[in-house]
Amino acid sequence: MIDSIINIAKKAGEKILEVYNSEDFETKIKEDKSPLTRADIESNQIIVDGLKQISEYPIISEEIPVEHTNRKEWKYFWLVDPLDGTKDFIVKNDQFTINIALIHKDTPVMGLVYAPAMNVMYWAEKDKGAFKNGEKIYNNSTREKLIGSDSNFHSTPQTIAFCERHNIKEIKRFGSAIKLGKLAEGEIDIYPRLNGTMEWDTAAGHIVLKEAGCKLIDVKTKQELTYNKENQLNNHFIASRKDLELF
Repeated sequence: MIDSIINIAKKAGEKILEVYNSEDFETKIKEDKSPLTRADIESNQIIVDGLKQISEYPIISEEIPVEHTNRKEWKYFWLVDPLDGTKDFIVKNDQFTINIALIHKDTPVMGLVYAPAMNVMYWAEKDKGAFKNGEKIYNNSTREKLIGSDSNFHSTPQTIAFCERHNIKEIKRFGSAIKLGKLAEGEIDIYPRLNGTMEWDTAAGHIVLKEAGCKLIDVKTKQELTYNKENQLNNHFIASRKDLELF
């Protein structure tokens, strides 16, 4: 099935790049104050149509919310962000992604993160490893001088304080779910996210980094982040190499 997901993502990526290069984003502001462009809408349509052709699993996307009462008993479902990093898209720094994950109950078991403007695609399936552009990846770093990551647009004083507290002096900034891919491939060691994200922001990257020897831990529960909650807002989290204990 992963080959079909790759093809769907590539088609959506082509449409996103078409809009990206047209200068006609048709940007709107949603109720939550986040931006929405024509690329979000058209990518979402391509992904939803593609997923319906290959499976009967229900679909949740950033643009298609589903009430918890209708989804709480779902065994499998797709969780989609058709354009993660819309602010990165608008400023044209190339660091935006398409995120597609398959969730089993409350856990991602397949995921794909595609950055079309960078020609970079990460994907993983449970117990089958993680890949970047077809090459297997794994974070086997043993660096003691940790390299951290932070968001281009969503950094917080708490994140800066966390890095200072743990003597993390080198911080690389990336947009969208690229940070999770960079962790999976070993370019960074830790990514503290101490402000709001949604389930569709993290699910695909979560399975990628987990299959690459990393973890994504909910700051509140001290357990792996879970999905299909009543409120799909994630708790704050720390994504890191599996060997690090930084709480």
